[in-house]
Amino acid sequence: MKLSRRTILQGAGTLSFALASIRMDAFAQTTPAAQGAEVPPILFVHGNGDYDALWMTTMWRMESNGVARDRMLAINFTDPLARSDDKVEQANRSSTEDQRRELTAAITELKRRTGAPRVALVGSSRGGNAIRNVIRNGGVADVSHAVLCGTPNHGVFATDDQLGNEFNGRGPFLRGLNEGESEVTPGTAFLTLRSDGMDKYAQADGRFIGKPGTPTGVATEGPELQGATNLVLGALDHREVAFHPRAFREIYKFIAGREPTRLAIVPEPSVRLSGLVTGTPGGVPTNRPVAGATVDIFRVDPDTGERKGNAVHSSKTGADGRWGPAQVESSWSLEFALASPDAPTTHFYRSPFPRSSDVVHLRAARPLGPADKDAGAVLIMSRPRGYFGLPRDVVLLDGKEPADVKPGVPTDSAATLRLPASEIGRNIVAQFGEERIVARLWPASENRIAVAELTY
Repeated sequence: MKLSRRTILQGAGTLSFALASIRMDAFAQTTPAAQGAEVPPILFVHGNGDYDALWMTTMWRMESNGVARDRMLAINFTDPLARSDDKVEQANRSSTEDQRRELTAAITELKRRTGAPRVALVGSSRGGNAIRNVIRNGGVADVSHAVLCGTPNHGVFATDDQLGNEFNGRGPFLRGLNEGESEVTPGTAFLTLRSDGMDKYAQADGRFIGKPGTPTGVATEGPELQGATNLVLGALDHREVAFHPRAFREIYKFIAGREPTRLAIVPEPSVRLSGLVTGTPGGVPTNRPVAGATVDIFRVDPDTGERKGNAVHSSKTGADGRWGPAQVESSWSLEFALASPDAPTTHFYRSPFPRSSDVVHLRAARPLGPADKDAGAVLIMSRPRGYFGLPRDVVLLDGKEPADVKPGVPTDSAATLRLPASEIGRNIVAQFGEERIVARLWPASENRIAVAELTY
């Protein structure tokens, strides 16, 4: 028997928060923490090809609701991209066993640091696969709560082709996780968060995975699990169901057993930033540290993107790839100039950082390619914590909707602007919703790329 309670969520363009659509199976084994109980330590788990920095805004919201920074940890998988076949080695890619091993070590470290007997795990996309794998294979005693955000629990596709692929719902990995009367492990409270049709990896047609017109064998409900509390978060996209404020509300409420006091991020008067420089060996995104990279941080005018004086911080990475710490103010718009070996010099323009963070990671932009050969300057508008949805969102680059952002189901997290050399030095406005970043164009002839990186 299923218990159900349904309400309506509006589109993603507003920060009004209605109750989510809820489906809770009778198999659910445990309940969230009681009112007033201490929130367990929380370990955040990123998705395929990603890094722990994506959880920065979520951790800021947790801190703004009284969760101590040292009771949170975000794992940075060494090789975050999945193999084409889980059992066949690929350079700079990871298997499900690699991720299970690294996540188990991170759980042990968070328990050691906090002295807590159990921790809560929150995963985005592929991160949910690692969470389920750990819990299913002996980790249930360590995990009180598991929150799976946009995880393709029944596959991105479910066909007889590529059975060794981790994301094939008919393959041995997912079949092993889903077998039995209940799809969750008793003893851990499970919550799934999914989109109502806007998740590009939960679509019946294969056009979003390069096979238009071919049935995938999965549906919008694919991220749900029998035995879990299953929430539908309206028109949020594949990443937003983990990183949007609406998702934060449900994550916090499930783990803490009460509503968050606030959804907004409370600024700190003085902000300390640091992070990791990573690379893309062989074109594969990794979280392996890059040595010998220089990071220069400039305060810039929020209306023009022009630098306001000399660098406020300069550092060079060692073998650990770390840069910083840098002391800035929470009202400053910033430019991070990254010179990484064998990569374009990348000028990242960012909105002000309201709070401190040690996961301000930097990975050089992709190399200039054939499509850029006639451009005097190249600027990329990037949204790591979500996709651009047209007509769902306000998305403007230099005053126009980007031509390389497809309408409908949000599938694109970056847009590129190429301009002639005569435009070098001009400021360009990148806008998504209420977030507005002003960047400046740099000469492509000097192997430089500008990136307007959105935080929200």
